[in-house]
Amino acid sequence: MLSAAGQGDYYRATSPGQRYARLNEVRECDVCIIGGGFAGLSTAVALSERGHKDIVLLEAEQVGFGASGRNGGFVFGGYSLGERAVLAAAGAEDGRKLYHMTLDAVEQIRRRIKAYAIDCDLQEEGVYLANWFDDARILDQQQRFMAEQLGVEWERVSRAQLAEKIRSERYFGALFEPGAFHFHPLKYAQGLARAISERGAHVYEDSRVTRIEAAGAQWLVHTPGGSVRARQLVVCCGGYIEKLYPRLGGAVLPIATYVMVTEALHERLGDAMRTRAAVYDTRFAFDYYRPLADSRLLWGGRISIRARSGADVARLLYQDMLKVYPQLAGTGVDYAWSGMMSYGRHKMPQLGRLPEGIWYGMGFGGHGVAPTTLAGDVLAAAILGEGDGLSRFRPWGLPSTGGPAGLLAAQLAYWYYEMRDWMRQ
Repeated sequence: MLSAAGQGDYYRATSPGQRYARLNEVRECDVCIIGGGFAGLSTAVALSERGHKDIVLLEAEQVGFGASGRNGGFVFGGYSLGERAVLAAAGAEDGRKLYHMTLDAVEQIRRRIKAYAIDCDLQEEGVYLANWFDDARILDQQQRFMAEQLGVEWERVSRAQLAEKIRSERYFGALFEPGAFHFHPLKYAQGLARAISERGAHVYEDSRVTRIEAAGAQWLVHTPGGSVRARQLVVCCGGYIEKLYPRLGGAVLPIATYVMVTEALHERLGDAMRTRAAVYDTRFAFDYYRPLADSRLLWGGRISIRARSGADVARLLYQDMLKVYPQLAGTGVDYAWSGMMSYGRHKMPQLGRLPEGIWYGMGFGGHGVAPTTLAGDVLAAAILGEGDGLSRFRPWGLPSTGGPAGLLAAQLAYWYYEMRDWMRQ
């Protein structure tokens, strides 16, 4: 099933990208950012767009190595914590503002793709939320909630209308989000790195931070080959933070998700999809997938507390694909991979500043492209003393996730909701 090409992931194979030097010297800067994913890159871009160029960005592997360069490529509003829960926790007015910050971030991504001429396979075709269950109330309630509570119009698509676009008997209609899009996330990350480098920031790869220490009113950041002395320090490490800074690492759960990409399907793709839109469904444990520019189908889903081999990922997701599109039986899988996301216990982004002065942005979970972008804008504004966006995330804070016990609880919770989906079906 998994071809010989499947030893890596599709994104890295199709965009090796520009490489940056390892830090092998002692540097001083105004702002040091740890983490070359969307949150760190977006913070650097937002600072540079405000005229702030004295920036050093340190990445332990390569730009976009983590979830930012391995995700499904969906770009739309919202957080991992669902819309209803956000409003319930923050109140109607603040919850609505929080949601619209993610819509603003979607537009920010569009603007930056154009402004920095980032060739990232942009597909402006929208996203379908397809109903897995034979229960029209699910779509009715969601459409009404989005319109009445959030001021967002999602288009209702009947089962017959959806069947013209998505050739599957699995779904019972959908909601269509026309303002959403999908893209090649690694190419976008690499484009942001190029943009900040051209604007004067210094990007270093293969420069894993081994130690952070206070140095008077500054921070001293150590790597195996050098160090950075910075007046401001921003940590954006996500699911790969490990033990770098225990106060932050103990507040996130590293959770794996799985993605595969089929062989090029050419005209056979039309047997399954007659749309360029991306799709996810109404289950808690949902599939998400999208057609790629080269006629392949990218398919993602499931979460786990452990990464898996490419062969295991391909086996699991291939079965999931055939539940929706049995007509694709026999299709080859050229790429399959897993990667670690970071979840806070409350499933909201964790943005703020520690009492000792370290800024942080992490915990974006499985819905992070827009929130990481807004995180960069919010953190940059806060560093420069502008705006109050950071205060909107203060209520969620940095509660401990409980270490190994928290991971086990997360896995058990996923299995519970997965079983509930199955029973409802």
